[in-house]
Amino acid sequence: MISRPASLYPETPPLRTHALSVSGGHTLHVQEFGDPRGIPAVVLHGGPGSGSSPLLRRFLDPARYRIIVFDQRGAGRSTPRGETRHNTTADLLADLRAIRVHLGIDRWLVVGGSWGATLALAHALAEPTVVSGLLLRAPFLARAQDIDGFFQGTAADLPEAWSRFAAVAPPERRHALLAVLADGLQGDVALAAPLAIAWWRWELAMSGTPPASVAPNEPEGDALLALIDRYRVQSHYLRHRCWLDAPSLLDRFGALPRVPIALLQGTADRVCPPAGAVELHRHVSNSTLRLVDGAGHDPTHPAMVRAMVQALDAYAGCGCFDPQDAP
Repeated sequence: MISRPASLYPETPPLRTHALSVSGGHTLHVQEFGDPRGIPAVVLHGGPGSGSSPLLRRFLDPARYRIIVFDQRGAGRSTPRGETRHNTTADLLADLRAIRVHLGIDRWLVVGGSWGATLALAHALAEPTVVSGLLLRAPFLARAQDIDGFFQGTAADLPEAWSRFAAVAPPERRHALLAVLADGLQGDVALAAPLAIAWWRWELAMSGTPPASVAPNEPEGDALLALIDRYRVQSHYLRHRCWLDAPSLLDRFGALPRVPIALLQGTADRVCPPAGAVELHRHVSNSTLRLVDGAGHDPTHPAMVRAMVQALDAYAGCGCFDPQDAP
């Protein structure tokens, strides 16, 4: 195994930045980092709607990887931000194909966490021959139980935090928080802002961040508008079960390519609980599962950073996520 302590790689300037026009009036913000002759790897952000964070590309060694990052439709610096029209999982899969073709890449490693892991799986199912490997952190399976569990099923675990979250809805609609949020976030800022703040606080609580510690940094101004746009897109996807329930992802996993597939899962993750990764591992015989003790949903947890960097360093060296598996 890799002996040195693993940490994030330093920030590097982009090699190239692209504004790629795609269907439905959307324009994708796409960037390349690292070595243009390196191993092609596309990094998929979560959300949906969150946009790509600089952190996500720093798991990969820029001396060995050609790193592609982009903001998905409606997210980050892609335009129009917050737009839900012409914005479905099928559109995102078409966008991945358009990016790959535009960049002249035949096959790439796909790295994703949370919703990014979901999209990575859907991409591998849609185009199995273009995927050389999958590294999936905290996979989200987009089942009804996964979505309902986030909005309703954990009230017993965090009763006070959930009560504050649920207070955005009338008592008779607190069993349907997602619908309340999805409707309200389509409205004007005055209506949408308190909903977005409530969701943000609930997400922090679920991720293990005490609300009191972040109260002074509550988003406002442009940051609040970005938060509203983020949750508008996310509620749009979740309300439609991400268009992945007929058939479900689990029912389709037999068609995944026989490439290295590594699952990294925090044992303390409430947003995407370990049961999802365990179920995915059970359905995918060529996958490996590493439970990262003490890590929640936040990818910056030191143990998760170490696990991600070690897996990606190993893949760069041997084409597998654990050097012990090298041929």
